[in-house]
Amino acid sequence: MLHDFIDMLQKFGALGLFIHGMIDAIIFPIPALFLQIPLSALHPSNALWLATVGFVGCLIGTPIGFWIGRSIGTPVLYRIIKRSWIDAAEKLFAKNGETAILLGSFTPIPFKVFTILSGALKFPLWKLIAYAAVGRAVKFYAVGLLFYIYGRSAEGMVKDVSLYIFAIAFPLVMLFLWFRRQRRKKRASKQPLAQGQSQEQADRQEQARLADPAPTTTE
Repeated sequence: MLHDFIDMLQKFGALGLFIHGMIDAIIFPIPALFLQIPLSALHPSNALWLATVGFVGCLIGTPIGFWIGRSIGTPVLYRIIKRSWIDAAEKLFAKNGETAILLGSFTPIPFKVFTILSGALKFPLWKLIAYAAVGRAVKFYAVGLLFYIYGRSAEGMVKDVSLYIFAIAFPLVMLFLWFRRQRRKKRASKQPLAQGQSQEQADRQEQARLADPAPTTTE
């Protein structure tokens, strides 16, 4: 039944991919990649446009999946997604929510797991959209670029595209998070010092005021 539904979406071309990208981020268990590939193989010259359409659909569906998780929680996930995928996503969230969303954009785990979990675990929506935009753009446009450059011969290249993207993206994501953590530590160490300096200045001003009282006026 699901494959019949995808075949129906394929008949609508770019509009079908837009719908698939949107429901992929909400509840549909089959990733939009499975529709993006055949459509791009049929029209390689439109591959980048198809990537854009799927990407925009995914971004629109992301907050919807978030609010489903916020209102219903994770029980809906266990009905449509493998428990092993959900457990893996929860472990990523336990370490770092940003890491979970970025890496989840590249892994074979359906992205709806991360949108719904973000809502269930009360992860900030703006962060979800921001990190999802980065991760999903890489995945959609990597496929689109391959078809645009190599044409139909790229169909054999994209079978393991998620694995290749993950292998490249994982160290980059880790490096980005390490730099951000170091930056936050520096800010945290400088903040008490700045507060101490401002307090010292305030003490000096108070001492100067007491040592040099304002002159009194006489008639």
